[in-house]
Amino acid sequence: MKTVDEDSKSLVLDLPVEPTIVMAELRGQLTSALADLGEDHVYDVLLVVTELVCNVLDHASGFGRLRVLRHATRCEVTVEVDDGSPVLPVHGRSRLGDTRGRGIVVVDKLAREWGTRPAAGGKTVFAVVRCPEDGEARCG
Repeated sequence: MKTVDEDSKSLVLDLPVEPTIVMAELRGQLTSALADLGEDHVYDVLLVVTELVCNVLDHASGFGRLRVLRHATRCEVTVEVDDGSPVLPVHGRSRLGDTRGRGIVVVDKLAREWGTRPAAGGKTVFAVVRCPEDGEARCG
């Protein structure tokens, strides 16, 4: 009997982040790719993706890479965004003004965990979003 590795994930989406990215198209692709998840879970993932991609556009070079991975056994989606800046995200403050800086606060509230790790020439920011109704529920 073969069992699925508890840490295995499948790639749902892998695409470049660049200043010309159309967020509505990105959200549409993700909504289709995650259609079998609950509506609330998809919405949470879309918010996290939007915030992390916008951080690349606003606070880094505007260029990076987005990966969305789905856990094989738990109802869990991991969002990873690479960028070329070594500057780490700051919870609740923005260099862009007083009305900005809430993106990481949103990510912190929606994700089971989030953080950063060094990447070639910059960093990867990641967030793990579980199903809101049952953190251990199975997907699909």
